[in-house]
Amino acid sequence: MSRRSRSAGSTPPPGAARCTVTVCRGCCCGSAKVPGLDHAAQLRGLRRALDGVAAVRATDCLDACEHANVIVVQPSPAGRAAGGRPVWLGLVNDLDATADVTAWVERGGPGLAEPPGILDLYTFTPSRRVRGRMEE
Repeated sequence: MSRRSRSAGSTPPPGAARCTVTVCRGCCCGSAKVPGLDHAAQLRGLRRALDGVAAVRATDCLDACEHANVIVVQPSPAGRAAGGRPVWLGLVNDLDATADVTAWVERGGPGLAEPPGILDLYTFTPSRRVRGRMEE
């Protein structure tokens, strides 16, 4: 299935393998070092919004502190088969950006749905060493 063959409003069928959304909550992310955001509420909101749609997990430091408040969206198996790769988003420090991530994942995420254009502002490429930890 190509990126564009899914309907913009569709969600993965029940029981289908899902995307994984990893939220950094280590060294800088999720701490007072990034002020003005209720980090716990952001994580709760992602879990609530994506319940049944994606696996949402918190992890220790992803070692990308220059982009503090990192979220990594990993494709579902179908998304990976369609060419999707993990997408690293940094500085996700407001609820509108979190809502954009949620809407994209609800539509299928990497490989199955185009991300909202605004997420280009948050996307970054971590070092190979750091990327390798998420690929395992």
